[in-house]
Amino acid sequence: MVEAMQPHVAELLKGIDRYNPENLGTLERYIEVQTRENSYDLEANLAVLKLYQFNPSQFQTSVVSQILLKALTNLPHTDFTLCKCLIDAQKLEEEPLLRIVLLAEHLETCQFKPVWKEIQDNPEIIMGITGFEDSIRKFICHVVGITYQTIDKPQLADLLGGIPEYQVNQWISKYGWKIQEGGKVFIANQEDNIKTKNITERITFESVAQIMASPR
Repeated sequence: MVEAMQPHVAELLKGIDRYNPENLGTLERYIEVQTRENSYDLEANLAVLKLYQFNPSQFQTSVVSQILLKALTNLPHTDFTLCKCLIDAQKLEEEPLLRIVLLAEHLETCQFKPVWKEIQDNPEIIMGITGFEDSIRKFICHVVGITYQTIDKPQLADLLGGIPEYQVNQWISKYGWKIQEGGKVFIANQEDNIKTKNITERITFESVAQIMASPR
């Protein structure tokens, strides 16, 4: 369904028609399809938020929630910040948007345990967002991959939401990590990832002469 709608949506986003409030219905349905089919179109989602700015009476909290949650599935990219900047600050202080913003703050500061607790305590917050939890696990694996050399397997399982061992093994295999003796997981030799950079300062004799000759 997403592929069928994409050409039409792309036409709606061209030129002045992008800000036509009559297109909101189509764009809102497109967002619902994104959440159901685990696809993502940031440009279309930003266009909806912009239309809500111009037409505040048509603001729909449920649609904005979907947009923000879809933006979180694309971490570590800054899509969530882009979307949040188009939403009235007072609206962000209301439920469920406030809860989603707090969820984003936990993710952006790599506090993953509170994220899973929030989802466990309030599963309705991500209801209907297909693939949300695995998208978050993908982001967590990205953070682990640039942070750790080795990590305890139980700790990795906790970071990934307390998933069973066979699922932990699937994520380990997906990222090419290695299980070692003693329950350790080898991630990467971070020293190999350090890139040195040579800095060359070019100071000509003429520039030095000018400084020396300047009045004190």
